[in-house]
Amino acid sequence: MPDVHILGIESSCDETAAAVVRSGERVLSNVVFSQIATHQPFGGVVPELASREHLRAIVPVVRKALADADQTYNSLDALAVTQGPGLAGALLVGISYAKALAFALDKPLIPVNHLEGHIHAVLLEERQKGNHQLNFPVLALVVSGGHTHLYLAEQQGDSWSYQNIGHTRDDAAGEAFDKVAKLLGLGYPGGPVIDRLSPHGDPAAIKFVTSQIKHPDRNARGGVAGEFPRFDFSYSGIKTAALRYVEAHAMKPGVQRRQQVLASMVTPTLDDYLAVCDRETLNLVASFQRAVVNDLVGKTLAAARAYAVATVFVTGGVAANHELRRRFEHDGAHEGLPVHFPSRPLSTDNAAMIAAAAYPKWLSGSFAEMSFSAEAGLPLR
Repeated sequence: MPDVHILGIESSCDETAAAVVRSGERVLSNVVFSQIATHQPFGGVVPELASREHLRAIVPVVRKALADADQTYNSLDALAVTQGPGLAGALLVGISYAKALAFALDKPLIPVNHLEGHIHAVLLEERQKGNHQLNFPVLALVVSGGHTHLYLAEQQGDSWSYQNIGHTRDDAAGEAFDKVAKLLGLGYPGGPVIDRLSPHGDPAAIKFVTSQIKHPDRNARGGVAGEFPRFDFSYSGIKTAALRYVEAHAMKPGVQRRQQVLASMVTPTLDDYLAVCDRETLNLVASFQRAVVNDLVGKTLAAARAYAVATVFVTGGVAANHELRRRFEHDGAHEGLPVHFPSRPLSTDNAAMIAAAAYPKWLSGSFAEMSFSAEAGLPLR
């Protein structure tokens, strides 16, 4: 079969990304324009600002992706774009641009679920390693700033299907990381900072406990809640526990001093962070991360046992966390269960994963009508 070149476009949150992937397994280019500097002063993503930044960046990002891949608009076989879930305004920028390109070039357009893209980031890199054989069933943990989901993934011919067997009832794990970092004056995005600081604290110093979900999920999709075991997550409680700890131990003056010092630095180093963090802060950070990692690993492997899965994928922005990777590799090996991650550049939002997820849809001819639109809460099935 001749090579198929797909241009992927991703704009679901605060990264404007474009990539060209050949036949679903070879990344020819992968360009990401990050908006971190824009949102940093606000301690989180501002949707209106995100949309404006996408409008400003999308044309040069796509042009660079084509140039890096040594491709032209006409040499492409198809275009793919994130349809959802994500920020509605941000999604619409990518979709509108992709529609205009597809119409002008008379090329097929393939809408992709952002969560499926994260799953296919793992598949993409496994194929690049020459690993074309996977043992099924596959359990995928998609964990990021906006999502914490567990999916059973099945391949049927050229298409994939997904069954959700767990999701967060409130905050996503990555959101909890960012909010606790903000609470401690560590800046945005906070997840990577907590990851770097945690080895310098005592993870057993503070006993944080994550919520254990016992009541049925009224929002369960794919059937009546209770028809199959669920493994849901909740991180609003541990976030609140961190806030109460800061208040009870009079840590706010130290937080304010830390914010002032770090605000004067363009790119703080690890030594800079350590210089403004006392032992109590480092212990809190380490204890918080250990509790969240324990919860993610424990529930994912419990789900793997319950559904007798043969392979586990861990993907999404939080999959770049060093302790999470170590724990999954150690505990997965102990259970004889292979655990696959994407590389760190493909863990966070990118367009290569969108183009890779579009390839099976290209093979099955699953192209979009021009009437499709953004779906901020698009489910994955």
